[in-house]
Amino acid sequence: MRGRRVVVIGDAMLDRYLVGDIDRISPEAPVPVVNVTERRQALGGAANVAANVAALGAHAELVGIVGTDRKGETLRQELDRLGIGSRCLLTLPGRPTTTKTRVVARGQQVVRIDEEEAGELSTDASERLAALAEEAIATADVVLFEDYDKGALHPIVIARAMAAARGRGLPTVADPKFAAFFLYSGATVFKPNRRELVTAIPGIDLASDAELRGAAERLGVEHLLLTLGAEGMRLIPRRPDAPIHAIAAVAREVYDVSGAGDTVTAWAGSALAAGAGVLEAAQLANLAAGVEVGKRGVATVSPEEVLAAHRVGGR
Repeated sequence: MRGRRVVVIGDAMLDRYLVGDIDRISPEAPVPVVNVTERRQALGGAANVAANVAALGAHAELVGIVGTDRKGETLRQELDRLGIGSRCLLTLPGRPTTTKTRVVARGQQVVRIDEEEAGELSTDASERLAALAEEAIATADVVLFEDYDKGALHPIVIARAMAAARGRGLPTVADPKFAAFFLYSGATVFKPNRRELVTAIPGIDLASDAELRGAAERLGVEHLLLTLGAEGMRLIPRRPDAPIHAIAAVAREVYDVSGAGDTVTAWAGSALAAGAGVLEAAQLANLAAGVEVGKRGVATVSPEEVLAAHRVGGR
C-alpha cells in the first residue's frame, strides 16, 4: 500500500477542539462554564480520509472545496504538513471552509459548533471541481468518494469522476450520505452505515441476505460494505453466486467512534489500490477501525498499529 496514489474526493473539513474543565454554572444562563486549557485542530471529513491514507504511507491527493478564510488557509497548511496533495482543492470566495468546533470537558463533548454552507454548488463551480478531479484521477491507483452532504459531491462531480476512473479501470470506494446516495453506480465498494441504508431504502431488512443483495443490485455497485458499529461489517457482493461475509468488530476498548468511517474508507481504498481483493481490503479496514475507535477524537492509524491488532487476534 505504501506509495500508491490515492485520490480522495469530497467534503473537506477542519475539526477544532476546545478542551477544558467545568467547575461552575454560568450566572447568565443555566449552562456550564468551560475553562479552556487546551486547543487543537485536525483534518476532518474527506481531509481526514486523506490524512489516514498518508499515515499508512500512500500518497493522497485531496479534491474538494475551501473558502478564502483563515480556516481554509489552516486546512491547506495542515495538508502540506502531512504531505497531502492540495493542488486540486478549489477555493470558492464567499463560501466558508466547513469547520466543526467541539467543546470537550471531563472527557465529554459539551457542545459542537458548526460553521458551514451546505448548499449545492453552482454549475460553474461543479464543472471546475470536476475538471480538478479528472486531473487528479489521471495518475491515480484508486478513487475514494467521501460525502458529508456539504456540497462538494455535486452530481456533475460524481459522474465525471466515476467516468474518469472507469476509463482507467480504477477501483472506486464511495462513502455516501443522503443527497447523492444513488449516484455511484459502478462503484467497486459502496460503504453506507446502518442508518444511511435504512434511510435511503425504507423498510429494508438488514437481516435478509436477499434484500441486501437486492440493494446492491438497485444501487448498481459491485459490493455493498455495510458498517454496523459494534457488530462489525457485512460485505455483500452484487453477484448472486458470490458469498456474503460477516466481519466481526475487533475493538478492545471504544473511546470515541468519531472518524471511524473515514478510516475504513482510507484503508479499504488503499488496499484495493495495492491489489487486494475486496474481502481482504474490508478485513484490513475493519482492523484499522478497531484501532481508531480506541483513540480520542478523530485520529489516524499507522500500519504498525494495524499489524499489532492483527497479532493479538484480530481477523
